[in-house]
Amino acid sequence: MRWIVMGVSGCGKSEIGRLLGERLGFTHVEGDEHHPQANIAKMAAGQPLDDHDRQGWLLILQQQIRDAAERDSGLVLSCSALKRRYRDLLRGGDPDLYFVHLDGNRELIAQRMQARADHFMPVTLLDSQFRDLEPLQADEAGMRADIRLSPDELVDCVLANFDFEDTKDKT
Repeated sequence: MRWIVMGVSGCGKSEIGRLLGERLGFTHVEGDEHHPQANIAKMAAGQPLDDHDRQGWLLILQQQIRDAAERDSGLVLSCSALKRRYRDLLRGGDPDLYFVHLDGNRELIAQRMQARADHFMPVTLLDSQFRDLEPLQADEAGMRADIRLSPDELVDCVLANFDFEDTKDKT
């Protein structure tokens, strides 16, 4: 089983992805670590990425997913996956990907972004992230999770709502 923990910057993808990976006994991959330096520099300068900027990065992540699927290894990948077409591209590595959309309001996420140290993504880009965000659609395997929950409660909720026999959303 391969999972994507998705959402806008600052929603907690890295922490929840790591915790979910630990609970499932799966490798966790931090998608941000695979951004080319040009993308990081662009975001650090307060410029949002466009589809062209994200294409190569998403293909790298798709290959990570494909490699895990070919090895029949579990994987949890933290990745914004903001648009449906990005998620479709990632599903090119494994059509059975399951998405956990970390959902929260702009104010809470902005507070979290301001509190974190040493991250390249400035709060000024949060509005562009919300503009790009296309929520999961009914035909996409996945669920929304409320970031107001503590990280442990959120992972408990995700696992309680996930049907390991049927990867369709139960919420």
